[in-house]
Amino acid sequence: MKRRKKIDVDKLAYEREMLALGAEYIAGADEVGRGPLAGPVVCAAVIMPLGEGELIEGIDDSKKLKPEERERLAALIRERAIAYKVCEESSETIDSINILEATRLCMKRAVEGLSVQPDVVFTDGNFRLQIDLPQQNIVRGDALSYTIGAASILAKVYRDALMCEYDKLYPQYGFAVHKGYGTKRHTDAIREYGLCKIHRRTFTKKFWEGAESGAPQNTSAPSDTKS
Repeated sequence: MKRRKKIDVDKLAYEREMLALGAEYIAGADEVGRGPLAGPVVCAAVIMPLGEGELIEGIDDSKKLKPEERERLAALIRERAIAYKVCEESSETIDSINILEATRLCMKRAVEGLSVQPDVVFTDGNFRLQIDLPQQNIVRGDALSYTIGAASILAKVYRDALMCEYDKLYPQYGFAVHKGYGTKRHTDAIREYGLCKIHRRTFTKKFWEGAESGAPQNTSAPSDTKS
């Protein structure tokens, strides 16, 4: 059987289109953590330099990258970014207003928290933000747009590190391994220990209605930002 040839994606096609229309600062925005049973949803917005010689090789959808490569790229993105902002919305907020609205709110905060106002915002997915800026939705944008890919890496690295910190507070759940997603190990731990502070009640009510876990309360983590 013939191996299908890999097709290279021009990750600057959307950016070049906006630059040709006169945009100077293009922000990419993405989220991570919509699906887990525990932990916050995290959104990042970033404005990257796009000049020749300023690009970072290897930026892609964060899910396609190995953890050590994400860490390396995240450090370069933070170093070279014109501006970036990472925000989170807690499990309590997710339970209160639902995950879609929490994600919208989180991404809006990240975009509006940028120290440099962008001329246009690229968002991953197909939902719009309530912002007073031109925006373009790009489905699978983390794999198709350089700036959204950079945002996806920042968000993923930030959330993974945060879940590893929560693992120290709640070691019985294995957050450092599964990052809050609904693996068998995680659901088995919920059935044995109950829920802790960072679990999403609306995501776990189908299989857990017992008492709260006696695990220690979580502490809030600061937003990551470049001013």
